[in-house]
Amino acid sequence: MITSRHNALAQRARAARDGRDSSRIFVEGLRLCEEAARSGLAVEEALFTEKFVAAERGARLLADLRASGSAHVAEVSEAVLASVSDTKTPQGVALVARRPATDRGRFERAVPAEPLVVVLHGVGNPSNAGAMLRVAEAAGAAGVVSTAGSTDLLSPKSLRGSMGSAFRLPLWTGARYEEVLGWCKGRRILTVSTALAAERAHTEIDWTGARAVVCGAEAGGLAVEESASTNISARIPMRPPVESLNVAVALAVVLYEAARQRGFPRF
Repeated sequence: MITSRHNALAQRARAARDGRDSSRIFVEGLRLCEEAARSGLAVEEALFTEKFVAAERGARLLADLRASGSAHVAEVSEAVLASVSDTKTPQGVALVARRPATDRGRFERAVPAEPLVVVLHGVGNPSNAGAMLRVAEAAGAAGVVSTAGSTDLLSPKSLRGSMGSAFRLPLWTGARYEEVLGWCKGRRILTVSTALAAERAHTEIDWTGARAVVCGAEAGGLAVEESASTNISARIPMRPPVESLNVAVALAVVLYEAARQRGFPRF
């Protein structure tokens, strides 16, 4: 059992957790670690406590990681795990994995010819970003793009919010806003933003073709010129005096209308 917080394994885990090691990500908690293992993520190291391995699901997860042959599986003390944890109540397991590719080329190869994609421009809250990934997958989006300056979609908080969707959805991160719009134009994907003053409601938009939902930052959304650069502007009807929704909630409202029109998922 590793009992020193200064152990090299614990130090590497903290570096991945804090984003100081840009080549790796930090995954924590039973369910999220199970999702990581199932998704084929390249797990390099696994830290677990005695209590965790005593549970049936915990023992099964560790057995699977050991069987993969690529992960270094190590038992640590509760104090060591607490020192690397990103939560107040650690669940007894954490993984360090190789950061999956999130470049434009891989994204292009993964999305279909007429996709429904989501663009996050300036979204800064990792919990919101994670929730947006989760609803994107649930509603049938083909992938998610985040622009430079947005929160890291693979940070610990974002991963917890996505509940595994970040491991399965094609991601393109660090893109320039103009680059994304140009990419959409080149693939004949109509870009749709939301605006309170838009003439058409989101239910009046044709979502059956190639579409991209463009979401702005939590506080102010897209700038006027950014919204104007999209092909279509739509509004989400709201009873006054309410004028805005949480960005993840707004995305869910729009995506499920798109899903209804596209016939997936079946309601």
